Amino acid sequence: MQLAIPQPRALRLSWKMSLLVGLLLLLLLVSLSIGALAIGPIDILQLIGHRLGFVSEVDATQALVLFNIRLPRLLLTVVVGAVLGLSGASLQGIFRNPLVEPGTIGVSSGSALGVMLVILLLGALFPSVEAALGRTWIMALFAFLGGVLATLATLQISRYQGRTQITYLILAGVAITALAQAGIGLAIFYADDNQLRTYTFWTLGDLSTGTWGKLSLLIPLAVVSGVGLLWLARPLNALALGESEAYHSGVPVERVKLLVVFFSALAVGTSVAFVGIIGFVGLVVPHIVRMGFSSDHRVVLPASAIGGSILLLLSDIFARTVVAPAELPIGVVTAAIGTPFFIYLLISAKKKRLI
Repeated sequence: MQLAIPQPRALRLSWKMSLLVGLLLLLLLVSLSIGALAIGPIDILQLIGHRLGFVSEVDATQALVLFNIRLPRLLLTVVVGAVLGLSGASLQGIFRNPLVEPGTIGVSSGSALGVMLVILLLGALFPSVEAALGRTWIMALFAFLGGVLATLATLQISRYQGRTQITYLILAGVAITALAQAGIGLAIFYADDNQLRTYTFWTLGDLSTGTWGKLSLLIPLAVVSGVGLLWLARPLNALALGESEAYHSGVPVERVKLLVVFFSALAVGTSVAFVGIIGFVGLVVPHIVRMGFSSDHRVVLPASAIGGSILLLLSDIFARTVVAPAELPIGVVTAAIGTPFFIYLLISAKKKRLI
């Protein structure tokens, strides 16, 4: 289904997208500069030039901090924010519901259950495995598996006569989330203080654990998921008119719904596995994009990816500076930003129904 954008409107969208990219680049530079060790913008450019072979001498300590600590964290923040924003916009597109976010399909709760099982049972039952592989990587693996299994269960429950019913999908997501929370509650009952502390910090989100090893696994999966979701922009535009209209326009509705859920689960499950649960990015960003840019998914999806990175970068900068030298959990900051916006959406929806 081809949707032509009028020329003046296309110019305005190009200008807004350029502004969005410019803001992202500015925040990247600011984020790299912030920390206990001062590294100014000129120093950053010189360090990058040294790495590329254009500059002969630089400060070795600054180079170590920039390339081994700050840059991996920065890339982790950008990638996670992008996939959360993109997944939220895609899921809202197939649900045709502005209050949907990736957690709706059970990804976050399934991942949390997987992590809690590792924290509770790994050291007691398989101490040699924990010593050999490290708890962090095993937690990431089980978080990913838990999120994917929860999503598959949600999809299976929501299918009726060979079709995925959107209403059943939402209800199935609520049911799977409740079941996972029950399992987490049971695990918490048997956990000791150290295990509870570990689980609590994981659920609050943490971007400080970014390493090149984690990025080598996260980035390929994020790219596959992101390209897959961006490729579905036109079918999502057709679905916005209704499933029946989209079907008669030649859109394989069921396949599109399954692909969106699959790519979203893959992206969010992988991200949650490494950084913990970060809420509201996938809810807030697509709304801001639709209000400020367009409802065309060819614009909404890429803009939501950039906007998700911007929001998470802003949250990370705030978390690192407001209580320095300590650091706020990133999930606390995003929740503080997202909750008032969520309430605003609910109030707006009520007013529209009353008119």
